[in-house]
Parts: sequence; structure tokens; C-alpha cells
Amino acid sequence: MQLADILSQDSIMPCAKVASKRQLLQQLAERASAQVGIDAQVIFDTLLSREQLGSTGLGSGIAIPHGKIKGLPGVTAVFARLAQPIEFDAVDDQPVDIIVMLLAPEGSGADHLKALSKVARLLRSEGIVDRLRSTKDPAKLRDILTSSLETTNAA
Repeated sequence: MQLADILSQDSIMPCAKVASKRQLLQQLAERASAQVGIDAQVIFDTLLSREQLGSTGLGSGIAIPHGKIKGLPGVTAVFARLAQPIEFDAVDDQPVDIIVMLLAPEGSGADHLKALSKVARLLRSEGIVDRLRSTKDPAKLRDILTSSLETTNAA
């Protein structure tokens, strides 16, 4: 599975304006809902439940909220770069501005974990994260995410 397969152009939110983690999760759920046809409230509740187990804020301004949804046709992703960083209860207590939300069907353990691993590996690269922070163009953001991951996987 490649990020290009699960991250559509319409799943890129280049300058999202949110004031809180809850508002961010709502916007991510709404964007995902439009992509996969699952009710936004179901997606939001899944993301919120996962966050209650422990923050998906990895540190360095990055978060990967995720969850499993019954009836989802396949793994899907939504990317957001926030206009202003927000408090996210990240492990380093730093605000978050780069977010990749991942959703997977119930029972898709391996695919869900592979997607999480790929995205986390990609976002560990300071150069890639700097490039993501330096553009607002959705096509360029998607290109950075998808071509960088393929290059990272080839190495």
C-alpha cells in the first residue's frame, strides 16, 4: 500500500483554521466523510475515543490521529497543515500543525499498522516536514507526501 493510494487530492487541507483539538478532529471527520461516505459523527466519535486512550501527538508538531471504522471500504488518509499550531497533548507538550489522519476498516490490523508505520517514518524526516510547512498548495503537499514516501520506501 502506497500513501498515493489512500490520500486523494480532495483529502488535503492546506491551511486549516482551527482553535482546538476537538475542532480539528471534527474537520478531519467531515473531510473523510465526504471521501468515504461514512457519517462524519461516526468518524469523529472514533477519533475522539482513540484520543481518550492517549494522544496521537507524536511530538515536533506532528500528530497521526487514527481509528478503525465498521463498513469503511479501505484504508484512507486526510492531511491537514494548520494555519496556526494548536494544543494537542503531544508527548513533547508542543503544539501541532502537521496532521495525517488515518482510518481503516475494522479487522484490517496489518494494513492499518503498515499505514501508521509508513506515515510515522515519513514524518520523522525534518526535510519533508519543513517542505510540508513551507507550501499551501494542495497538489504540492500531496506530491511531497506521496513521492517522499515512495523514495523513503525504496531506500
